[in-house]
Amino acid sequence: MSPAAQESGSGVHLASAALLLLLSGCSCMDVLVQPYINALNGTTTTIHCTFTSCYKIDLTKFGMNWTYQETLNDTEETFMNYSRKKMQPLSTSRFGERVVFTGNLDKNDLSITLSDVQPEDEGIYNCYVKNPPDRIQGHGRIHLKVVTELPPPRDSTIAVAIGASVGGALALLILSMVVVKCLRRHQKQELVSEEKMEEEGKLEPEAVAEEGTK
Repeated sequence: MSPAAQESGSGVHLASAALLLLLSGCSCMDVLVQPYINALNGTTTTIHCTFTSCYKIDLTKFGMNWTYQETLNDTEETFMNYSRKKMQPLSTSRFGERVVFTGNLDKNDLSITLSDVQPEDEGIYNCYVKNPPDRIQGHGRIHLKVVTELPPPRDSTIAVAIGASVGGALALLILSMVVVKCLRRHQKQELVSEEKMEEEGKLEPEAVAEEGTK
């Protein structure tokens, strides 16, 4: 996948996540990953994982860990976690010191970087995150494939155009929902103010009756 196509897909994913948060009333977490990636044998690759949450990170409660499994049927092996305000890479026979944390907690970025990629690194990488008071644990799954050569780039003009259109439509929908919500809140406030004025005798009942017959 070309960088342009990746950027387009990322934009659609982020817009979808924003819409999900709006509709759910900020009651859940969403983890954003690229489900399938190719890594060239012998090179360095970054496995991206970010998350959205309605709450800022509280380092005293925040939790995160990365696990690896060869297939979905295999046991997960934890190779990195965050606890006690410290990121702790765990020494494993599989990765040794080849994997490091390259994310940024201030930006909700939990990405890792794997150097000197080997064929045995191929498999499934799981990104887990807990950010109380969010009650839901976020989970992202990435399938890593190790290749001897990267596929040739494809023309992504159509993919970018489609991605931009979908992302724009979602953004417009979100904006429309926010505007409608604000208008309803404003109308409700006006109604409450009018009823309060009537109770206090500042609004004549006869005038209200005449307006009702028009």
